Amino acid sequence: MFSDYGKELLRSGIIEAKAGNKDVARRYLDRAAYMSHDHDVLAETWFWMSQLIDDKAEKRKALENCLAHNLQHARARRALAILDGKLKADEIVDPDHLPLPPEGLRAADAQRFVCPKCGGRMAFSPDGQSLTCEYCSRNQKFVAQPGTADEKDFIVAMATARGHGKPLNQQVFHCEGCGCEFILPPNQISTTCVYCGSPHVVNWESEEQLLAPDGIIPHQFDQQRAIKYLVEWVEKNKIQPEKKVDLPRGVYLPLWTFDLGGEIRYTGEVIENTDDIFGQGARETRMRRVSDSYPVLINDLPIPAARKLSGVFQQLIPTFELKAVKPYEAGYLANWPAEVYDIPMAEASLDARVQALARYKRELPAIIAPARLISTSSSNMMVESFRLTLLPVWMTELPFGGREHLVLINGWSGEARSDLPEKESSGLMEWLGDLIEG
Repeated sequence: MFSDYGKELLRSGIIEAKAGNKDVARRYLDRAAYMSHDHDVLAETWFWMSQLIDDKAEKRKALENCLAHNLQHARARRALAILDGKLKADEIVDPDHLPLPPEGLRAADAQRFVCPKCGGRMAFSPDGQSLTCEYCSRNQKFVAQPGTADEKDFIVAMATARGHGKPLNQQVFHCEGCGCEFILPPNQISTTCVYCGSPHVVNWESEEQLLAPDGIIPHQFDQQRAIKYLVEWVEKNKIQPEKKVDLPRGVYLPLWTFDLGGEIRYTGEVIENTDDIFGQGARETRMRRVSDSYPVLINDLPIPAARKLSGVFQQLIPTFELKAVKPYEAGYLANWPAEVYDIPMAEASLDARVQALARYKRELPAIIAPARLISTSSSNMMVESFRLTLLPVWMTELPFGGREHLVLINGWSGEARSDLPEKESSGLMEWLGDLIEG
């Protein structure tokens, strides 16, 4: 009774608040907060109370009270992010009127990496510690940020257009070295000037359409080592390429990772046997429905951020140690190409929810046994945070079976994956000799 009365008071308070009658709305909401014992009702009551308060300190208290009753309250978390300055009100996207992507070329801010001694091109050395000049061999110590890469708040990112969009436009770069302008393809964030050869890396924070990477696993070895790993993998799988294999090419590929929380609600059936109350030895069997919830605790669920290589890349992802992710620095990409994500964060988060639900549906039957699982609901499951990470990969194509098969090599551990089926054959070193000599 009191629960229903609290809901009615809340409903009346919301109506008055939307009508602009703040004093009347506040009286209804005060009464709802006093009468109700339902956490969902109390959370919603305190959220609407915060909408009626102008004082920032009091508004913060109301929002914190809301989150105390429901930590997953998305509107309260978004309002608190605006209050803390993490989110600007004018950046919040209207879900009914999503902005159109800009058309044509756009200027882009980029960082240039050149040797301070001779002006030559600097490249990130796959020792994880330095930038090296390709001409005078000068080493410049690369000072990376300490610690591990941070994760972003999912609710805050979803409130802006960047969380829903993907970079579609080509970017115009102005080279500070020779003054030329050139176009960077929409699927890359680093390139080398075609005239003076200096590497350029996009300044992500200046690009309103891009979510900047949070972390990166730097390349750990050079092309010669990548060739060695490729030869070992081909030899292990007894594959005979049908023609010369191209040298592996180093690249960074984007990956979304998500942390999920909340709970999975489920319904199950339990078989119960009841004794014969008349003492005739007969037993009655019946099914009893049970409903409960199970907590969701998932950390760093990986989702490929680019479609082009997602099939083989998905196989390679488990070979990376995501705890080795370092805070992103543009210097890591000096003279290394990096691909931009083309799967928006919002779209990737839906895939994360699907995979998380599928995981718990596989695990729940054993957890709730002897009950039999009937149905599940993910309505209370929530994506809490995310991270965009760049992973080091060497790639090449292996001609086999009448077509080119993609081979990806983990630039951190050296493990390889491909869509190539295993097949026994001979003549391996004859076909890979050119790679070793190169």
